[in-house]
Amino acid sequence: MNIHEHQAKEILREFGAPVSKGIVIKSSEEIDKKISKLKDKEYVLKAQIHAGGRGKAGGVKLTKTLEELLTEAKKMMGKNLITHQTGPEGKKIKRLYIEEASSISKEFYLSCLIDRETSKIAFISSTEGGMDIEKVAAETPKKIITKKIEFKKEGPSEEEVLEIISIFNFKGKQLQDGKSLIRILYKIMIEKDASLIEINPLILSKENNLICLDAKMNFDDNAIFRRPEILKLRDLNEEESAEIEASKYDLAYIKLNGSIGCMVNGAGLAMATMDIIKLYGEEPANFLDVGGGASKEKVTAAFKLILADKNVKGILINIFGGIMRCDVLAQGVVEAAKQVNLSVPLVVRLAGTNFEEGKEILKKSNLKILSAIDLNDAAEKIVNAIK
Repeated sequence: MNIHEHQAKEILREFGAPVSKGIVIKSSEEIDKKISKLKDKEYVLKAQIHAGGRGKAGGVKLTKTLEELLTEAKKMMGKNLITHQTGPEGKKIKRLYIEEASSISKEFYLSCLIDRETSKIAFISSTEGGMDIEKVAAETPKKIITKKIEFKKEGPSEEEVLEIISIFNFKGKQLQDGKSLIRILYKIMIEKDASLIEINPLILSKENNLICLDAKMNFDDNAIFRRPEILKLRDLNEEESAEIEASKYDLAYIKLNGSIGCMVNGAGLAMATMDIIKLYGEEPANFLDVGGGASKEKVTAAFKLILADKNVKGILINIFGGIMRCDVLAQGVVEAAKQVNLSVPLVVRLAGTNFEEGKEILKKSNLKILSAIDLNDAAEKIVNAIK
């Protein structure tokens, strides 16, 4: 689960990390009232959307006066912001964050995340703050260090902390503040079940203070049930409506930009199905894993989700029946297809538990369903069908 920058900074502030003072504006009606209470000095106005690259797209503005801040805030609120992460459709700005401008002496990059390959917590630090870390890694890898540490209740050791921030060459007060920040980030990771905390940039001000100038946090969806205070921060305006609907039925659904809708049971099989669609020259419209023990109602909901995407020109269902029974899936497909008046080609490949019964249900439905004997056959048939 993602949260906004201002929410991430509030968590950082709660744990004692250095962040600038700021206010949040959640509607056009609040703009005049909240800005009128500010002192007349420099502020930074930031669009709050769940996407990076805001500055390059006009979503971050430095203002010199309250009059300028007011004008820019009214122009920004409601604007459709297009960045390299939003895609061409962009995201509508529905909330703003205004914070006091900082005098920047140096910019750094700092993040910590779960490294799933080693089951450790990885800290990444770089002298190239304010830039995409992927670009830094590709062009100047020597300017990045990565330190992976074992999970320990007491947190990283003094030696580990010093290694993480060694690239910054901090001295005196900077060094003590840097060490404190590393321990704070580690504590947030553990106590809030975060999967990523990114500070980009972390700055050293001209007053010799460390400040988290920007902040991004992601949280483990599987742990949200025990973090109600984090769940309260969820902004449904920033999520795909189809993905919100999918979560109601415990479906793993991610919308993509292709033309072939996919319904599969099991994440690995879903990935393989998407790959083979690409191999045959088309693009998947979604990732959709209905899980191992899906009910008829769950399958019906999944089918409707796929068909709600106007880009879908055909559907490929690939089910290997283990816990999931093929006859249950077939009943769900038939019921959903009749409810929505199916008008696109549908290819179904069934194997495993009760697959013969499932095929018989599909056959007797009088729906135009193409049956496939294996995954290659299924992919070839759906690609040919939509052409």
